[in-house]
Amino acid sequence: MRFVLATTNPNKAREIREIFAAEGLGALLLDRPANVPEVPETEPDFAGNARLKAKALAEATNLPAVADDSGIEVEALGGAPGVRSARYAGEPADDDANVDKLLSEMRELTRLEERRARFVTVAAAAWPDGRELLAEGAVVGWLATERRGRGGFGYDPVFVPAEGDGRTFGEMAELSPATKHALSHRGRAFRSLAASIKAQAKM
Repeated sequence: MRFVLATTNPNKAREIREIFAAEGLGALLLDRPANVPEVPETEPDFAGNARLKAKALAEATNLPAVADDSGIEVEALGGAPGVRSARYAGEPADDDANVDKLLSEMRELTRLEERRARFVTVAAAAWPDGRELLAEGAVVGWLATERRGRGGFGYDPVFVPAEGDGRTFGEMAELSPATKHALSHRGRAFRSLAASIKAQAKM
C-alpha cells in the first residue's frame, strides 16, 4: 500500500509516519514529488483544506494521497489563529514568528481560564478513483506564557494539554515523541484515519 504525503514539512511527515507505523498500517508514505506544486489552502475550515490537498495530490500523481490541515484555536481570540495558524504572522510561514505573535497577543491574559485553547487536526486520504476518508482529532488545553521544551514544532512549545501532566507538547516531544502522539490532535486524527484505511482494505 502506497500513499503520497501532501505535506513537505519534515516534522509533520515524520510524525505521520511514526503514527501510522505504531498503528500497524503497512503503508509506504512517499514524499510529494518536486514537480507537484503546493495546493493553496483556500477553504474556510480544516476539513475543507485537508480534502482539497488530498484530492489534488491524488489527481496529480495518480496515487492515493494523505493530507491534513491543523491549527490552534484560542478561545480569547475568538478561535484564531484557526485555519491561519501556519501563516498567522504572515508570509512566508515561520513557526517562531507565529508563536511570538500569539504570545504577544495573549500577554495581558494571565489567568488559566483566559488562556484556553484547542488544537485540531483533520486528516484526509484520497484515491484517484474518487474515494475519500476523513478523520478529526482534537485536544483541549491552554497556552503557556512562554516557550517550554525544544521538541515538536509549530505551537507545541506553548500548548499544554489538559489531559497531560503539565508539560507542553514541546517538552513531551523532546523526551518521548510517543507520549505526545498519544495525546495530540495529530495522533488522534491519524490513528483514526489509519483504522479507517485498514477497515476499507478488508472490504
